[in-house]
Amino acid sequence: MSDGGRSERRFLLDVMLGKLATFLRMCGHDTAYALDRGIEADERILRLATAENRTLLTRDEQLAAQADDAILLTERDVEDQLRELRAAGVDLSLPARPRRCSNCNGELAPADADEAPAYVPDDTETYRCRDCGQWFWRGSHWADVRETLAAL
Repeated sequence: MSDGGRSERRFLLDVMLGKLATFLRMCGHDTAYALDRGIEADERILRLATAENRTLLTRDEQLAAQADDAILLTERDVEDQLRELRAAGVDLSLPARPRRCSNCNGELAPADADEAPAYVPDDTETYRCRDCGQWFWRGSHWADVRETLAAL
């Protein structure tokens, strides 16, 4: 999927990087998380990364060394991990419209406002995950993530 020349990437995050998945998904990157797939063993993580042509993100030096394509992160704090990814050339800007479900990584589709549940603010562009059905809009969480990314 393209968004005005944005460079979207396919990632697989190991079990230590769950919080990072939300940020990458909100930036439009196709981001699989090992625990969402029920995978913890290193050899299965490596096979999945290869099979799905994903860049492995990990804090495990040995695991990173075994991968064909990996980014080794050293930091524990998610904002510091985001800084490391930015330094590695990963685009960490929010797309013009939400692209990925921050919950399951499914693709978001524009939805009609009259379909949206009552808790969605009126006069808001709404999106719905094609996979899990969750509703999204650019509200305070979107603004908070934009602010966090701008401060990196």
